[in-house]
Amino acid sequence: MRRDKDMQYVIVGIGGQGILFTSRVLGRVAIGKGLPVIGSEVHGMAQRGGSVISHFKIGGYRGSLVRTGQADVLMAFDQSEGIRNLPYLREGGTFVVNVHDDAVFQNERLAAYLSSRGIDVCRFAGYDILNAHMKGNYLFLNVLILGAASGMGIVGLERDLVEKALEELAPPKHLEANLRVFELGLSASGR
Repeated sequence: MRRDKDMQYVIVGIGGQGILFTSRVLGRVAIGKGLPVIGSEVHGMAQRGGSVISHFKIGGYRGSLVRTGQADVLMAFDQSEGIRNLPYLREGGTFVVNVHDDAVFQNERLAAYLSSRGIDVCRFAGYDILNAHMKGNYLFLNVLILGAASGMGIVGLERDLVEKALEELAPPKHLEANLRVFELGLSASGR
């Protein structure tokens, strides 16, 4: 039985996008709330821009991998990886996705799939936002996604807790920029 504090996340993208840092932030938030954490990363060809997937669970779980149809949240740093991993999301789950080609989401079959499963979608042009506000520094994409997810009201990603985790984990010389990007993500959620 799922309790409100029990959450299963799948975080996907390609190597170098900061997926593992995102998992560390989620872990810090959960530990700060006194909740148990378990996770697993599959790196693939991460060094060469290959697929990276992180399974992350908060609460009373035993196994580290999220089963198909069980994830509460799918965070996708890359839209292709996000679409490829949609089967992990449960009905009524939340899909937070960095989009580089919005036309893909006009596909009737994809739209029907998302609608039929009641998936709440937060899509935004992360690269465009970072080009406009961070001089194209895509290393901040992970914090932008965390901001968007927090803005969606996802349990476990409350604004103050994520900001505190960023303050503890981000290198001091990048803290101010990380907090600024987190705010941009909150705005990108449209909520």
